[in-house]
Amino acid sequence: HVQLVESGGGSVQTGGSRTLSCLASGDSDTINCAAWFRQAPGKERETVARMTIGVGGGTKHYSDSVLGRFTISQDTFDNTLYLQMDGLDSDDTAMYYCAARRLWPGCLRGTRADFTSWGQGTQVTVS
Repeated sequence: HVQLVESGGGSVQTGGSRTLSCLASGDSDTINCAAWFRQAPGKERETVARMTIGVGGGTKHYSDSVLGRFTISQDTFDNTLYLQMDGLDSDDTAMYYCAARRLWPGCLRGTRADFTSWGQGTQVTVS
């Protein structure tokens, strides 16, 4: 069982930057895929960024809406996933969630339902 805890959310001015963190604990060695999702009021939860984890990992995928502005990364030693957000605007306002799944295949394009571990979410408000 994997536990995920996000942190780093808050209020940011338009054009500003923010870095989110997701600390993994428990059976974190089983994670081969990790991602950031977000959900704005009245909208469906959507992929922000994904990446493969472990030996041979490091391949990344970004939503078109954040490509070039957001960066997903990991710190293996600290079991932490990061999302660096730059050039924020009002459309980025949402609850941000980190998620993980065991299997590597389909990590970057697979269905959201295949992510079996989720954090509680951290709110990012841009104004």
